[in-house]
Order: sequence, then C-alpha cells, then structure tokens
Amino acid sequence: MTRKADHRGADAAPAPSKTAKTASAPAAKTAARPRKASDLSPEEAARKTAEQAARRAEREAAQAAEREAVTWARSARFLTTASKLNQLPPGVLPEVAFVGRSNAGKSTAINTLADHKRLAFASKTPGRTQHLNVFELGLRETSDARWVDLPGYGHAAVSRSDKQRWQKVMADYLVEREPLAGIVMMVDSRHGFTPLDQQLLDFVADRVTTGEVRLLVLLTKADKLTRAEGAQSLAAAQAALADLATEEADIGVALFSALKRTGVADAAQVLHGWRLGALEGWEPSALGDDFEVEELPPSA
Repeated sequence: MTRKADHRGADAAPAPSKTAKTASAPAAKTAARPRKASDLSPEEAARKTAEQAARRAEREAAQAAEREAVTWARSARFLTTASKLNQLPPGVLPEVAFVGRSNAGKSTAINTLADHKRLAFASKTPGRTQHLNVFELGLRETSDARWVDLPGYGHAAVSRSDKQRWQKVMADYLVEREPLAGIVMMVDSRHGFTPLDQQLLDFVADRVTTGEVRLLVLLTKADKLTRAEGAQSLAAAQAALADLATEEADIGVALFSALKRTGVADAAQVLHGWRLGALEGWEPSALGDDFEVEELPPSA
C-alpha cells in the first residue's frame, strides 16, 4: 500500500490544533510623563507659582478664620438669668437664641461650642429649666455678643399653668426681642422635626423669611447615625425648612455631634459671622431695662 505524500513538504510547519489560541502581544502603553518645572516656559512657571501661593494663602486664611471663631466661642461666660423679659439686660449687643426640644442636646451643644462642661446647665429632669440664661462673648472689657439659652419645650414635668407661662415668655422673646440677630435650633437628628419644632418655626417665620433673624439648625447626636442616615436626616431637614428659604433668608443646617465634635468648628464660624454681620451698622436698642418684650437655597 502506498501512502499519499504530504503536499506541504518535509519542512512545512504543522497546522495549529483546533484548541490552540494565538495571543497577540499587548500594545505598549506609554504613560504621559508629567511636565517638570524645567519644561515650563517662564510665563507658565510664574503662573503655576502664583496659583500655588494663592491656594496656600486661601487655606491659611480659612484656618485662621476657624481658629478665631473657635476662640471667640470659647470666650462665652455666664452673665445673668431671667424669668421674665423685663429682667433681661438692655439690648446693647446682638443676641443669638438657642432653642430646642427638651433632651435634644441643647445644653450639651452650648457647652461644646464654649468648651465648658457646665456653662449651660442641663436639668436632671428634661424640661425643668424655666429661665432664660444669658451668656456674654468677646473680651470682658469689650463684649460683642450674647447667647441666650431658652427653656427646652415639651417633656416638662411642671404644672400646666407654669408651662404656659414660660412658653409664652419664650415665644414673646423670639417674636418681639429687638436685639435678636439669630436663632440656633437643636433638632435630634434621629427623629427630625417634631410638631413642637414646627410650631416654633411658625413663631419665627416672619422674622426669618425677611432676613431680620438668621437661622441655623443643628441636627444633634449625629454620631448615632450611619453616613447614609446622616444624609437622609440632612435631606429631611432641608425639606422641612424649604418654606422659609427666601431670597432674603439666611438659613443653614448641619449635622452636629458633641461626642465626635462633628460640626462644632463650622457652627462656631457661622455664629462668629453672624456677630460680625450684626455689628455692621449696629445701633444698641434704646428699649432699656423696662423692655417688655451646607445654606438653604431660596425656594422656587
């Protein structure tokens, strides 16, 4: 039997098997080499140096402003306490009121901002503190602002008549007090705005929407939330405040944690900015001792 000759010839390469895969060499990747300073023209080098200097100056200015605001907040000291509006000191300085539902962390927030453990007294029974406590800030010889700690609302184990009396004092202060420049409202970040919180916002709506009084909402106890829950809390607060956000209004909202100091420096800077803004063209109230008194965009 004769065998057929291989037509490829003796030196022919064998055909590749059906399962064999041919791999092509990967294309060489050439990374773009960063330009060295020596590669830049004199004009480009000068522009780059100027940009770096500007960023550094901006960063240093922001750090200095934060340090100044935090130091200023730590100057807070007790001035007086009042159970009636006519017991408050004359309105010779801009005032910032701290408000919030009982057990929302109001006293803790004040103490954290002031870096003082017992500046604002937290009653063992939430809601039992029924006075307006006044603190002064700035140099002792030249105080430039006051903080007023208002009684917490809700949860108070007091008689109905007493509760109505001091809640009226608080409401009258927020509506009528002429030196009032801003309000810091504490809201528990886990629960959001309650009906009582909304009622307080209704009290101050006219003064806030016209820009007469600024508003900062601190969502307290934020350390108890996850990152996603914190974002949800912020979004819910912004929605709740949307009706107050006008072109004239100055409204801010931020997560706040005394434990982790989240938002402490930011809040101090906001309040310090309020103080600077209020002092521009500030004219002390002539009412005297017998006076009875992350910003939201405008809503569409």
